[in-house]
Amino acid sequence: MTFKQRLPYFLVGLTIGVIAVFFIFDKKETTFDYGPNARVLKNISIKKHIYSEAVKTSILTKQIDTAQISWILKKGNVNIWDKIKLDTCIQYDIKGRRELKNITLTVKNCDSTAFIEKIIIE
Repeated sequence: MTFKQRLPYFLVGLTIGVIAVFFIFDKKETTFDYGPNARVLKNISIKKHIYSEAVKTSILTKQIDTAQISWILKKGNVNIWDKIKLDTCIQYDIKGRRELKNITLTVKNCDSTAFIEKIIIE
């Protein structure tokens, strides 16, 4: 068989394989958290969240609520390059996406907790 004859068989098999893998991983709800942004967000989201007094004040004055904070901690953009390494923690700035793009959280990611230090609303 020549290359021109083998190419359609290869492409049909590849297409069927991609579709099968897509449906298998879709049902398993598998995530691919291999990028640095996704790994930091996943690490923060599985830890206990502790809010500072400034954040609690913002929540009480209805500037922001905990659902928006959770959404930013799950889907936000982490500024990896401006992280600050502290004793046992690393401090990140996480900016919201879409309708929450004017909100930035400063989060201290420690061993067992994520301490949300401040909220900047632009």
